[in-house]
Amino acid sequence: MPAAAKAMQPATYPIEKIRADFPILSTTVRGKPLVFLDTAASAQKPRAVIDSITKTYESGYANIHRGLYYLSQNATDAFEAAREKIRAFINAKQHEEIILVRGATEGINLVAQTWGRTHLKTGDAVIISAIEHHANIVPWQMLRDEKNIELRIIPVLDNGELDFAAFKTLLTPEVKLLALTQVSNSLGTVVPVADYIAEAKQRGIITLIDGCQAATHMQVDVQQLGTDFYVFSGHKLYGPSGIGVLYGRKALLDQMPPWQGGGEMIKEVRFEKTTYNDAPFRFEAGTPAIEANIGLGAAIDYVTGIGMDAIHAHEAAITAHALEAMSTIPGLHIIAPPDSIYSGARASIVPFIMDGGHASDIGALLDQQGIAIRTGHHCAMPVMERFGVPATARASFGIYTSHGDIDAFAAALHKTAKLLGA
Repeated sequence: MPAAAKAMQPATYPIEKIRADFPILSTTVRGKPLVFLDTAASAQKPRAVIDSITKTYESGYANIHRGLYYLSQNATDAFEAAREKIRAFINAKQHEEIILVRGATEGINLVAQTWGRTHLKTGDAVIISAIEHHANIVPWQMLRDEKNIELRIIPVLDNGELDFAAFKTLLTPEVKLLALTQVSNSLGTVVPVADYIAEAKQRGIITLIDGCQAATHMQVDVQQLGTDFYVFSGHKLYGPSGIGVLYGRKALLDQMPPWQGGGEMIKEVRFEKTTYNDAPFRFEAGTPAIEANIGLGAAIDYVTGIGMDAIHAHEAAITAHALEAMSTIPGLHIIAPPDSIYSGARASIVPFIMDGGHASDIGALLDQQGIAIRTGHHCAMPVMERFGVPATARASFGIYTSHGDIDAFAAALHKTAKLLGA
């Protein structure tokens, strides 16, 4: 291990205990121990989350909010207790500001189709960045085509950071919304979103932050950030798939019409008129993912038990170790390399290419050695175009990634470089 990376490693981080909590990490792949380096796509699940879902189905499942019997009341209590855990996790002011959706993608679409449709008009502008996931591009394009609004793009610099000076030139009176990622899923760039939000707030611009890759790695405080909307997914936070969170300031949620109609989102239904429920229920039509939400609550208990500061420090050390190890691989090129390995401008996501092969070749060769990484455009095709590559290989790390994982990854990369002729 490089000396600098070793110095950064938290001395008391219980990595072996944490790894033991994830059953899948004992899996072998093609006869080799699994090295899982695709946490940015979807994190593995600890036993506590698996057990919470099993327990819900075995002894605590019933539909919620409307049943008067024991099981329904208990399931409702567990469901709403999870909402409170989410509220506390991101420090929202009140539980009514936590909308439970199927994922961050649905959360962004909900804002676009409710707040956007009612507040944006021809000639207005929405600002996004050049490093957004497709989920924070396409909904605004759809609204642009429907409402004849303008979509403005913050450019990305060669080191993967956004051009803040260029951003400020985009802030004309026509801008009504800033929708921005906190951490890029394709580059790992950590965006100083508080600075962007502050500039927007001075001009009365509404802000939405995509926190999918941030909420898993660092402490998030929506009140401190001052954002109006914030989204993240459960499956990236070591919780179940099919569950996500939209935070919205209550004053804004109270102004927004519902997106979907059905049960739960109503107070009274008559053929002549329906009276809608208050937030958060107005935005939660139908039977929700009961067990998934309870499982997300368990995941939040798990990561907060470790401590978000400890997780952040561990992942910074792992990422620094990986960047240094990868710098020794012949023919390997990191995309948008940070100015400094230790600058803090890169989260635990490292995109790269290698001479002599396509990204898919790299992924296939590493898979033969038990290393799981992601290859492709990572739902960020404009990023690939900006950096002149059709696709990248992407290694991403989590709370269970060990320095031994990185050493195995580096050894596999050396073998891969030889096979590719680099």
